[in-house]
Amino acid sequence: MDSGKIDLPSEHESVIEIQGVHLALGFPDEFQYEWIGQQDVMDQLLASWLVIDSKDIPLNPRLIGKPGVGKTTLAYAAAKKLNKPVYIYQCTMDTRPEDLLITPVVDKNGGIRYVASSLVTAMIRGGVAILDEANRMSEKSWASLAPLLDTRRYIESIVAGLKVKAHPDFRICVTMNDDASTYEIPEYIHSRLQPQIYLDFPEEEEERRILRENLPFLQDNILDYVIAFLQKAHQKNENYTIRDGINIARYAAKRISSLKNKSVDAESLLRQAVLMTLGEEALPYLL
Repeated sequence: MDSGKIDLPSEHESVIEIQGVHLALGFPDEFQYEWIGQQDVMDQLLASWLVIDSKDIPLNPRLIGKPGVGKTTLAYAAAKKLNKPVYIYQCTMDTRPEDLLITPVVDKNGGIRYVASSLVTAMIRGGVAILDEANRMSEKSWASLAPLLDTRRYIESIVAGLKVKAHPDFRICVTMNDDASTYEIPEYIHSRLQPQIYLDFPEEEEERRILRENLPFLQDNILDYVIAFLQKAHQKNENYTIRDGINIARYAAKRISSLKNKSVDAESLLRQAVLMTLGEEALPYLL
């Protein structure tokens, strides 16, 4: 099947025609994500997306790390550095090939219309696709992406009867949690997801900046308490991340604010916030 030529649609165009088939496109994700610290991993990711020759193609990097270390934030921030629209697809163990590509839906008149996933929308618009927690998917779903992740750079939708080639500006990366995944990733996919970029816990000052950036209203005593907790947990290689720290600090700040007309024991409320967020197993890492 001829893939045909596709004119790049505008960011606000919601329906295009490919090979006689009308395809509804999605819209980019917009967040206030900023990458703080660890400049080396940002540089590694941007380098993997470079095209340095007319015969060169971008790589498909894999971001690996514990949950909450900022893999999705890194990918989003890198895409924004390139001034590209970003499309995030949340992978699960129930993700089907048609979910990843093109899905038929019944319209209000009883007919069938075709809807492009965020991934295919990014392919057509020349944006960046982020497959989040990609190691949750089954091999059947991965197989549908094999031609996209090598030199062919296209997907084939059996449901819609379309072969869609990626725009030259299209980039992709996947995030994977460094833990037990639902499915083993097949070897032929492993070899297509390179390079592997590992994210570790931020340094103390970086964590402080991230907390302050996310919670600018935070009192210094709460900030210091949470940073000390996280750093102590990191030393023991516990899986508590900056995301946990943000949740602890946010809840503690809310509790303290709600009791503003009463006597407040800030340390007791911070301890309670850790307990309610992470459970009793986190208590040994408190001051």
